[in-house]
Amino acid sequence: MGKSTVSNMLKEEGVPVWDADATVHKLYSAGGAAVPLVEAEFPGVAVAGAIDRAALSKYVVGNESAMRRLEGLVHPLVAADRAAFLQQVRASGQALAVLDIPLLYETGGPSRHGCDAVAVVSAAAELQRARVLARPGMSEEKLAAILSRQVPDEEKRQQADFVLDTGVDLADTRRQVGQLVAELRRKGGAA
Repeated sequence: MGKSTVSNMLKEEGVPVWDADATVHKLYSAGGAAVPLVEAEFPGVAVAGAIDRAALSKYVVGNESAMRRLEGLVHPLVAADRAAFLQQVRASGQALAVLDIPLLYETGGPSRHGCDAVAVVSAAAELQRARVLARPGMSEEKLAAILSRQVPDEEKRQQADFVLDTGVDLADTRRQVGQLVAELRRKGGAA
């Protein structure tokens, strides 16, 4: 979708960004708080003290029960990290912060995560597919499993307060991001 690109542009605009995916990577890394919990539930997925995502995928991709068990272990840790980030932002006096949550609607929606507004980063379906399939370790099967668990892009667009179209050149995406930040700051940083 271009979500990482947009997150980087937001940071360049001086907006603090919390990244759910980066948080999960940190929790799965050597010494991460999720490692012993996930290894206990899914034996053999920890390698050298970190979660081997490919090994974990073998347990959870296509297995809804296993995915729910994994989410039950990891989501509370992610929520605690997000809360600490927001507390730090408030303490610093920042009026605006962004929560980069790829599965926002799938994990309880904006109000559950403390969002005042939602911006969806999107591109045409064929471009999305090409971008995802170009990632290392991605396959048609994994993509199908991921998409089966997600709210359709069109529905996300309809529910969003803002839609950033990343199917355009970087300069246009940057312009959209700048306009979004300016509008949110005018509204008092409610995002």
